[in-house]
Amino acid sequence: MNTDPIADYLTRVRNAIKANHRVVEIPASNLKKEMTKVLFDKGFITNYKFEDTNTQGTIKIALKYNPITKISAIRNISRVSTPGLRRYAGVDNMPRVLNGLGIAILSTSKGIMTDKEAKNLNIGGEVLCYVY
Repeated sequence: MNTDPIADYLTRVRNAIKANHRVVEIPASNLKKEMTKVLFDKGFITNYKFEDTNTQGTIKIALKYNPITKISAIRNISRVSTPGLRRYAGVDNMPRVLNGLGIAILSTSKGIMTDKEAKNLNIGGEVLCYVY
């Protein structure tokens, strides 16, 4: 049993980047699928595939690297809100990650989105993680 599936997701991605893996396989959930879509839309991963092989299914994520320097597009991916301490942000105090170069992934009433999208829609939510 996993008590924090989002932290597990982020740790699997982080470990795969440190080991220079091209593909990482993660147990699927609807929240993880939406986070993967946000990472793909913002250009942090090359591609993804949802496989429903068993009851839970898996997510296969193709990580993105610079072809010349072999450095990952994701420099840092860290959890903000934990099960023990939830972190919420309103529209007026939305976090800025690396002065706008990174993204904060939020869980809002309109679904999973980045900090910039939430600010444009004038809604706040739970800050799940920072990516840059």
